[in-house]
Amino acid sequence: MQKKHLLLAIIVTLIWGVNFPITKLGLHGIDPFLLTGIRFALAAFPLVMFIRRPAVKFRYVAAYGLIFGLGMWGVINYGIQVGVSPGIASLVIQLSVFFTMGWGALLFNEKLRRAQWLGASIALLGLAGIISTRQGGHAMLGMLLIVFSAVAWSVGNVIIKQSGTREIFSFLVWASLFPAIPLFLVAWLMHGNAPFENLQHSLDLTSTLSILFQVCLATHFAYWGWNSLLRLYPVSTVAPLSLLIPVFGISSSMLILGEQVSTLDRAAIVTIIFGLAVGLYRKVPASFTAAASMKDA
Repeated sequence: MQKKHLLLAIIVTLIWGVNFPITKLGLHGIDPFLLTGIRFALAAFPLVMFIRRPAVKFRYVAAYGLIFGLGMWGVINYGIQVGVSPGIASLVIQLSVFFTMGWGALLFNEKLRRAQWLGASIALLGLAGIISTRQGGHAMLGMLLIVFSAVAWSVGNVIIKQSGTREIFSFLVWASLFPAIPLFLVAWLMHGNAPFENLQHSLDLTSTLSILFQVCLATHFAYWGWNSLLRLYPVSTVAPLSLLIPVFGISSSMLILGEQVSTLDRAAIVTIIFGLAVGLYRKVPASFTAAASMKDA
């Protein structure tokens, strides 16, 4: 990978990692589903008025928008509000890698390698360790919500693959049209008019900057950068770089929010990251190595 592209990958994973504590700051006083709805409404407007609709079946755009906005980010934000720390959330969501592999085997007849099975087993062991340290029903519910959001992310990946879209940025902007109203509806069903009535008082400088970060950097820029890398390099080259997300997520949560990580959690975190690394590792083909050696010679 060229240095400029590696730098882009590091910047993207840094943004996604920092997005977790930044989102936590935005959740102070704002309902998580309302906050997520605002994020996707602003991700769609006004860009949707100037960007041509992606040349794919519109049901893919709508389905991805609902899964990505409501099923993934709405649920993540709710899980953080009910007790999961942003750093741990940034780690657990990476389990979507293995769910995506499972969908690939089930729907596209992709063969899973031994390393993938081993990596998934190790990562699940680490997840069990984190779950065992959670105290209280709210914390357990929060963990289950983050795992559910990881499944939703994997389903979103399947939708992207099935759609065959090449216009990733346009696809994302148009898909952002669909989750806002359902997210607002969930907020109303859970808490009535209160979240909307309190929004004006809760929308201070911190929450406003948090929303702008989520829209402009975590959504528009980061997804453009990541999908640009996927077009230039094999998935097996780009995917392992996602391991930087929980590294940045946990460290930034400690710096920004003063998040404390227990010894048991640290051991579980290392176990999950190791499992992800094992599952994503792919040996360089011998023919490629030989060709590279001849080129260097």
